[in-house]
Amino acid sequence: MTRCGTVVLAGRPNVGKSTLLNALVGEHLAIVSPKPQSTRLPVVGLLTKDDTQYIFTDSPGLLEPEYKLHEAMRAAALRAIDDAEVIAYLHPLSEYPAPPLASLAGLARAPRAPVVMVYTKADLAPAHPETLAVSGTTGAGLDTMLAALRDRLPEGPFHYDPDELATQPMRFFAAEFVREAAFEQLHEELPYSVACEIDEFREGAEPVYIRAVLYVERDSQKGIVIGEGGRTIKALGAAARAKIEALLGQRVFLDLHVKVLPKWRRDEPSLKRLGYATS
Repeated sequence: MTRCGTVVLAGRPNVGKSTLLNALVGEHLAIVSPKPQSTRLPVVGLLTKDDTQYIFTDSPGLLEPEYKLHEAMRAAALRAIDDAEVIAYLHPLSEYPAPPLASLAGLARAPRAPVVMVYTKADLAPAHPETLAVSGTTGAGLDTMLAALRDRLPEGPFHYDPDELATQPMRFFAAEFVREAAFEQLHEELPYSVACEIDEFREGAEPVYIRAVLYVERDSQKGIVIGEGGRTIKALGAAARAKIEALLGQRVFLDLHVKVLPKWRRDEPSLKRLGYATS
């Protein structure tokens, strides 16, 4: 009998959820950055192995909200936990032992889904006996993790074609890769003020034409993102285009624009427009 179900990767920011998702599915789907809180919306990756299909959800980190965008990220993380059939609770091995998930997430009661404790970044810390420890960087411990998750997944048919790697459209990943490039190219707090919206996505063309708008909160930020003579926006666009082409397997023409959307991180209508629901 086959097994299939949703496995949410849960934990506080910067515990390695996105790196682990990419390692599990064998494709760069989720934003990876040394800066915390880069994941704003859940990213769903698929792994079909033998008689089991894992539907992995890389959820935003469980954080204490400071403004409306944080509230939306926390709400998305809690929804993912509530909807999961299995929860992989991730915590860095160097910070062993992990606090209970319910207290970390501020839950009134323990989650209904079974919780598998997974210690991450095993390549950076000594092993602890009887712990499930993995490294998304080296791949250590992934097979052991998959076996532990499989035992807790419900029996049932696959939900997706075994060859599929993701459930979200390429438009979603294009916007995410532009944001990832912003985290790489921009410094200090500026990437947190950047949002991306895909205005147009023409897959029938060769190269694929994508028109994207980067939103910032202030005019001064717009100038920094564009850079002297357009240098910064060109570098950002080149980095994002390479990521999109790698996933799409086709050449891409990325038409990038920068606009100001005042205080969008704190404005409910702006957040909804950009796809960040707060409830």
